[in-house]
Amino acid sequence: MSWLEVYRPSLELVVRDLERSLPLALWVLFSIHVLARMGYEASKRRWGDGVARYIARKIIHMAAGGVVALLVPYVFREPLVPALMGVLLAVYVYLPHRTGRLMHWFQDPSNISEVYYCLAWSIAVLLAWPVNVMLAVYPLFLMSFGDGVTGIIRGIRQRRRVKSWDGSLGFLAVSAPVGYMLFGLLGVAVAFAAMLLERWEAVDDNISVPLGSLALLALPHLI
Repeated sequence: MSWLEVYRPSLELVVRDLERSLPLALWVLFSIHVLARMGYEASKRRWGDGVARYIARKIIHMAAGGVVALLVPYVFREPLVPALMGVLLAVYVYLPHRTGRLMHWFQDPSNISEVYYCLAWSIAVLLAWPVNVMLAVYPLFLMSFGDGVTGIIRGIRQRRRVKSWDGSLGFLAVSAPVGYMLFGLLGVAVAFAAMLLERWEAVDDNISVPLGSLALLALPHLI
């Protein structure tokens, strides 16, 4: 199938994928409004509001972004609908920043990184699909579960939002074995590079980790 055909699926295929996306959309909303809020309330009692909000964000990373990313190759038959889901979610989490009615259990008025994450999620799926959708799934795994574990470690140990090597080691411990299973030594190298990108503060890690990892994985195919 040519690249043009990939980005011009039949209407029937799109409609079927829209139907398949509905349970996942409900799961994402459940993750945001129930799981993350439960995590926030439980964490707040022990570590305070700041850490609890940070942990709630990471729960959403893993339960919403991560779980859905892992299911993308098995649920969808074309890239437009999953990419659209990411864009719609970006709008959904951006509007509270515009209106001032934040979802307080995970949103920070001075930070819209969750919006960047949703958009990077969509871009990764769109770019990788014509070659191999798994080239997007692994980078999204890195950003969802690798960064999720990192954030929880730092939140509990450092009690604030800060880059630290204990969190980075947690990132590598979660990501490298999966990378090896999927892509061999290249996957391990990408996990290590993603760990460094996560620590690099010049670019928001919700952008640099998934898209940088995708670029590194795609390089052998492009060559």
